[in-house]
Amino acid sequence: MDPLGAPSQFVDVDTLLSWADSCEEELNASETTAETSQENLIRSPFLYNKVINGKVVLWKGDVALLNCTAIVNTSNESLTDKNPVSESIFMLAGPDLKEDLQKLKGCRTGEAKLTKGFNLAARFIIHTVGPKYKSRYRTAAESSLYSCYRNVLQLAKEQSMSSVGFCVINSAKRGYPLEDATHIALRTVRRFLEIHGETIEKVVFAVSELEEATYQKLLPLYFPRTLKEESRSLPYLPADIGNAEGEPVVPERQIRISEKPGAPEDNQEEEDEGLGVDLSFIGSHAFARMEGDIDKQRKLILQGQLSEAALQKQHQRNYNRWLCQARAEDLSDIASLKALYQTGVDNCGRTVMVVVGRNIPVTLIDMDKALLYFIHVMDHIAVKEYVLVYFHTLTSEYNHLDSDFLKKLYDVVDVKYKRNLKAVYFVHPTFRSKVSTWFFTTFSVSGLKDKIHHVDSLHQLFSAISPEQIDFPPFVLEYDARENGPYYTSYPPSPDL
Repeated sequence: MDPLGAPSQFVDVDTLLSWADSCEEELNASETTAETSQENLIRSPFLYNKVINGKVVLWKGDVALLNCTAIVNTSNESLTDKNPVSESIFMLAGPDLKEDLQKLKGCRTGEAKLTKGFNLAARFIIHTVGPKYKSRYRTAAESSLYSCYRNVLQLAKEQSMSSVGFCVINSAKRGYPLEDATHIALRTVRRFLEIHGETIEKVVFAVSELEEATYQKLLPLYFPRTLKEESRSLPYLPADIGNAEGEPVVPERQIRISEKPGAPEDNQEEEDEGLGVDLSFIGSHAFARMEGDIDKQRKLILQGQLSEAALQKQHQRNYNRWLCQARAEDLSDIASLKALYQTGVDNCGRTVMVVVGRNIPVTLIDMDKALLYFIHVMDHIAVKEYVLVYFHTLTSEYNHLDSDFLKKLYDVVDVKYKRNLKAVYFVHPTFRSKVSTWFFTTFSVSGLKDKIHHVDSLHQLFSAISPEQIDFPPFVLEYDARENGPYYTSYPPSPDL
């Protein structure tokens, strides 16, 4: 209570609903209806973690009103910025705060400095300076904003603070796009809690009405509240999800440092042999081993002079670019087709992926986006053995993937896709599709022909995959029942597959 018995305007963070408890009934009902299981879901880099979610709070209100160990003030380098957050903090903290700030002698962009909370309910105020945003210096701005959040959390950890109330550090005056900044804020806090979660009990994101919708939209990406929400959020993660601590990854800044500069490494010798040049000493130091001339490498590939190891590295870089683009693109229109999805496991325990040919309107969609969606979904699946079930059922010429697209897909995907693909079950093939498949696997790609199994009826398919392990489109069941008779729940093993 304040003097004279007036109710306090401050809000105790322990009374606020955590992110884990927000919409709990609705989320649980959705989870039960879908009957999802951890084995059948594609996992995100930001895993569902109820303990971490219980530490996070999204609250619409003034950060200066929070009763917690420390709140965050966003300011300028001289710590005299006049923005709504700072003005509210200064008004409630009283005149002593200005005197204390003068002793700090300013604060650099990305740094964090500490003062007392004075008349606030919070014991401390952590002051930080967000970057000014210009699109041409975006990388620098991202790194600085990450440093703001990271340094605030590090200071809280060092001072044994149990709760921290964050304002939105990227103030409107500094021009940082809200959504881009929110990605950095959320993933930095998430990674910090993963590593140092035992040191902090509550992290509150205090937002305005304008900011709330963006935080509500992006929080499920980094703090999914169920396994289903985790899987559903995966396609919307940006290309750069940071390193293990949430820090932005800048490929051109990644320099390989040799333990002994000037000394050759084993794999370097193999690559040099492919070029037919002795570079055993000169050019093997750290800086000379940075990314090479891309145009020169492409020319060498065309001339057949690049070694197998170098070709593999080039292919890996190319695939990584596709993967980054897949994570950055909005692929919700492709996902809505439900042409590719994960179901159960086959009789050998391998993941089953289903492709529904009839759901692919080849002439109406952007096939490059379809390729991106395939990579985005399959990158997590292909790390272990899997099988594909392709339903060719009732497809028309508007659903047929041409050989050029399939060849491009086969050439782009990582080697793990090919190594861990154990079987492709081509269900309800036509004579034309069998001929096309034979030509494609004989003349366009190698190593795939022996994995193709043409399946004329679901009865045959069930000798390899139990019917309970596949989610069938209704029209597939209807077609098969009409052509081959109804299926039953168990069948003896068939020698055909």
